[in-house]
Amino acid sequence: MAVVDSGFVFSPRGIVKLTRALVAFIAFLCFVVSRADGAYTTLVAMEAAFSALFFLLYLLRLDKQMHWLFWPLADFFNSVIAALFLLVVCLFAVIIKTNNGTVAGGVLGLILFVLSIIDAVLVFQKISFNGPRRNTPAK
Repeated sequence: MAVVDSGFVFSPRGIVKLTRALVAFIAFLCFVVSRADGAYTTLVAMEAAFSALFFLLYLLRLDKQMHWLFWPLADFFNSVIAALFLLVVCLFAVIIKTNNGTVAGGVLGLILFVLSIIDAVLVFQKISFNGPRRNTPAK
C-alpha cells in the first residue's frame, strides 16, 4: 500500500515538479490550438507526462518501494535531457514565429527549460553516491 508524503507537495522539489507539469501542459495546449509542428507538441506532452509521473513517484513514496532503479539519478538525467531538448525545440518555435500560439508555447517551453535546470540542481543536491552528502567547503 502506498503512503502519501504530504510534505513533498510543499517542498521545493515538489513545487518545481508540479510547476513543470503544469507549465508543460499549458505549453502543450498552446501548441495544439495553434496546430504547430508535431515535434513541439510531442516534446511538451512527454515533458508533462514525465514530470507528473516523477511527482507521483515521490508523492506516493514509490521510489522507496522500488529499489531496482536509482530514482534520483534517473530523475536528474530526465531533467538534463529534457532541458537540452526544450532549449533547442522551443528556440526554434520562438524564432520561426509560425503564429501567436506557437510563440506562446515556445516562450512557455523556455520557462520550462529554466524549471528543468532548477529541478536538476535540486535533485543533484539530494544524490549521495557513497553515503550521505555533507556540506563541506571546497579546498
